[in-house]
Amino acid sequence: MLILRTSPPSPFGRKVRIGAAILGLADRIEIVNADTNDPEEPLRRQNPLGKIPTLILEDGTSLYDSRVILEYLDHLAGGGRIIPATPGPRFAALTRQALADGLMDASILRIYETRFREPDQHSAKWLDHQAGKAARAVAALEASPPPDGARDVGAIAVACALGYLDLRFAGRWRDDHPRLVAWLDRFAAATPAFAATRVDPT
Repeated sequence: MLILRTSPPSPFGRKVRIGAAILGLADRIEIVNADTNDPEEPLRRQNPLGKIPTLILEDGTSLYDSRVILEYLDHLAGGGRIIPATPGPRFAALTRQALADGLMDASILRIYETRFREPDQHSAKWLDHQAGKAARAVAALEASPPPDGARDVGAIAVACALGYLDLRFAGRWRDDHPRLVAWLDRFAAATPAFAATRVDPT
């Protein structure tokens, strides 16, 4: 049994869980939650960076980050399933994944700035810098959403990035991005794992 160290709100962990479901591998993976803030957390031995998601193979080997894990799962499923084999679609999907991953990174950094620093230490310049990255990424995706019916790593990552904006930023991106809203609705309807991995705001 493979072990996935993650946390329910993590958009990167959600990427892996959705990818595994699409590939038909979900029943081969045990989900074990990790607390990245706990200095005694075994995750820090499984991944020197102490980051999630981390996949523990049956021989104890650790794989990280989400991109590497998804490539491994695609390989397990025979290859070319969520990472296209042909160069054109492959690099389009990988580039879209990189854009969505960057959107998630910028959004998480905005959360960390307010969560881990005292209010009088918040950097408005830093927050604006990250917000600008997120705004440009969402605008680019609005102009060119993933293809309808795509369930490759690019589409999965975009869905998870938008889901994270819904979770942490009250879905404000939706007001000005109707094409992207419509695309996400279609992706969610075709991908039950998207709803199954959803976390409600607390």
